[in-house]
Amino acid sequence: MRPLAPDDAAHAEALAQASATVASTAAIRARIGCMQVECDISASIPRASPGPSWLAPRGQVGYRRRSLPDLLIDMPKPQHLTVNAKLFKTIAIRLAVYVPIAWLFPSFALFYLVCGLYDVARNSQLDGYTVYQYFFGRGLFTWMLSPFNIIMDIVSLPYWNKGVYRLEDLPPAHQAEVRDLIEAMKQQGLVEKIQSRLSDGAREMIFFKWYGQNIDGPIDIPEFRQHYPLIRTIGVSVFNRKKSTNRHFGPLRMTLRVLYNLNDVQSDQAWIEVGRHANVWRDEKMFIFDDTLMHQSFNETEAPRYCAFIDVVRPGLVPTLMGRLVDALGGVLIRANHIFYKNWSFIK
Repeated sequence: MRPLAPDDAAHAEALAQASATVASTAAIRARIGCMQVECDISASIPRASPGPSWLAPRGQVGYRRRSLPDLLIDMPKPQHLTVNAKLFKTIAIRLAVYVPIAWLFPSFALFYLVCGLYDVARNSQLDGYTVYQYFFGRGLFTWMLSPFNIIMDIVSLPYWNKGVYRLEDLPPAHQAEVRDLIEAMKQQGLVEKIQSRLSDGAREMIFFKWYGQNIDGPIDIPEFRQHYPLIRTIGVSVFNRKKSTNRHFGPLRMTLRVLYNLNDVQSDQAWIEVGRHANVWRDEKMFIFDDTLMHQSFNETEAPRYCAFIDVVRPGLVPTLMGRLVDALGGVLIRANHIFYKNWSFIK
């Protein structure tokens, strides 16, 4: 066989390269086809809606078990502080108060700092944002009350503060009162009565009882005026469509906050978050928690959300003692609900 001429060798090399390119292209197309089939098969498998929460520890309130891909996709971005002039101004103003107090009363300042650190550390999602909001933002009033709230924790022993509860975690007397009240709300057609009085507010509220004191309002329901040994606050909050709250802290820990969604929510886009706990109202209508933990409520649906909120005296060895403390404070705070809920419209 004669050796290939230079032109023939170049031609053969070109043919070999072309063949390799065709083979590579075919392999890529085959791989894409396999991936497409995998995607089609995966899409055909029914999957639970991921909902708003990203973490689903087994046995916790309001959670569904999640696969690792769901966790990676839905894991929220951590809260970051935006470093700007407003942030520095807020910190500077607070420090202008804190530093002189610490200088003049070091023991007092250290005591408050320790109480605050204990208090904020109870939040399951403890990050820079939570700490900043507690000491410099919306949790400032909660920090001021932290020594009193810690005393309430001690008075409530041996019932340790769990942060987030199920109704079954409470003593039988608490469970019975809450169930009876919710049943009365359903029988009274409370949602229909409130609907006719709504304005265009983003978030609206009505109180029937506040820290044990009956509140005169536009809707009178005799069952709500009776004396409850354990229930101290009865109200209803209404979130208009696509409305949410900011992350915030409640002030006092003498009671537990019981929330019950009165209307049926068909979407998983209405929920409440308390740290790493989340409750989707479509899946679980009741949620009980310590109101002094940082929390946030969402209604990203296209319909209003009606939620009863009930404050019940914390369980303890002497529940009557805690109840009397709440009643005594209620006499002072009877006109203060407008301060605590200044960003809400009150139903008239």
